[in-house]
Amino acid sequence: MNEHDYQLALALYAGAALGCLLVGWRITGWMWRWLREPLRVLMAVLLLAPTLVDPAKELFAPALAITALDLLFKVGNNAWRAVADLSLYAMLAFAVYLLFALIRWPLERSSKARRRQRETAAASDDEPTLREILDQDAPARGDTRIDHHGERRLRIEPRL
Repeated sequence: MNEHDYQLALALYAGAALGCLLVGWRITGWMWRWLREPLRVLMAVLLLAPTLVDPAKELFAPALAITALDLLFKVGNNAWRAVADLSLYAMLAFAVYLLFALIRWPLERSSKARRRQRETAAASDDEPTLREILDQDAPARGDTRIDHHGERRLRIEPRL
């Protein structure tokens, strides 16, 4: 396998991995957020984590593929190195995700509190004024300025 074939295979794998990530995102879209996000991080680590295959040429390959092929065909001794790389990348990715979640949590709580305050303030502002209440009740009171066709009368008759 020359350099061009290696680059082509890696590009095809990257496209397929991104497609699998897209499918995984669609599949986990209905889940509770605190379950969905770690699953997405795990999918990304499994699909995108590289491992060193040939130290002399500095060739990398997906760690999941190397592990699966070494275990399936029992041809090489790269499986343990690939599993070690997978676990290292998984620990780093989950540490970054945990840091992100810990930063996001208080920000969301304060945002929800501000939104609740705005909604309560808006609910109190939505109370109708006396003029609006009287205008709504005008047809029910028998307003004499409007006839039964809904047209305005020119003459106002006193009520007895």
